Amino acid sequence: MSETTKKGQALKIAVSAAVVLGSLFLLQKLLEPKYVDDVVEGAFVAEYYQEEKDFDVIFIGDCEVYENFSPAVLWQDYGINSYIRGSAEQYIWQSYYLLEDTLRYETPEVVVFNVQSLQFNESQREAYNRMSLEGMKWSSSKVKAIFASMKENENFLDYVFPILRYHSRWSELSGTDLQYMFQKKKVSFNGYYMRVDVRPAENIPEGKPLADYRFGENAWSYLEKIAALCEEKDIELILIKAPSLYPYWYPEWDEQVREFAEEKGLTYLNFLELGEETGIDYSTDTYDGGLHMNLSGAEKLSHYLGRLLREDVGLSDRRGEADLSAVWTEKLDAYEAEKLAQYEYYGMEIG
Repeated sequence: MSETTKKGQALKIAVSAAVVLGSLFLLQKLLEPKYVDDVVEGAFVAEYYQEEKDFDVIFIGDCEVYENFSPAVLWQDYGINSYIRGSAEQYIWQSYYLLEDTLRYETPEVVVFNVQSLQFNESQREAYNRMSLEGMKWSSSKVKAIFASMKENENFLDYVFPILRYHSRWSELSGTDLQYMFQKKKVSFNGYYMRVDVRPAENIPEGKPLADYRFGENAWSYLEKIAALCEEKDIELILIKAPSLYPYWYPEWDEQVREFAEEKGLTYLNFLELGEETGIDYSTDTYDGGLHMNLSGAEKLSHYLGRLLREDVGLSDRRGEADLSAVWTEKLDAYEAEKLAQYEYYGMEIG
């Protein structure tokens, strides 16, 4: 076989391989969930990477951060630049690795962690794992987060090659899957998920007695890791319990967190006990009967936290920084436009 023939065959093989790989790549992009319509929570983690990394405060945790605090208010009223790295039912080991991932890009002055996830000692559902993990950029932090999160029926390669997991999504495809194959629609405001509608909290069930109120060893180990990492990086860690009435927050759980915070010299804010200080009204400030705050409730909590961050922690007012202020001018315009659109959609008067 001549050298020319060998080269021609090699070229054909290379072209064929490129076509196959390109086709698989395009097919994977098509079949992956886009998280822009109903389940937008799956898009939150990835949106962080589009930002300039210069945040004073990073929130980590589950829906009790991304639905209950508004970075727009922290900036508008206090000049605090913040971002929420939240996701649906984010487990504490995922919070740790998301924090580790964040520190690859920046070192904030404050990290705020919501403690509700301490109730889980292992992952509960694959769907929640994927909404927290798929949006992370590849790094050792993502690899460790996947291995810490996977349930028995999950496979690491399904995260490396999502087409292995989503190959059967054909029947679910819509125009959205084509529209957002390569460019995602922004669905949060610095990680905050806005809802303006109102459904008062009524008939909230009491917590059922538990056989054991102690948090699991795995969950505790990751809270220790979060605290140690913040101490190593000279970051102030603030623990919070959002004012969500359900799932139930047991007094026995609260006591364990208080003891941990005292031992470590950390601030712990249980917003369930700060109703008078925050002004939260469960007849007007929740959109789903007390599980999460609506815009009104989130802005009230953000006012309270902003004062604490300025007066007690000593964060600076950065509204005088021209470049950052210009960025926030655009963000606030989008925030107000979404607020207006939602008020109109729900037929509500602008609050």
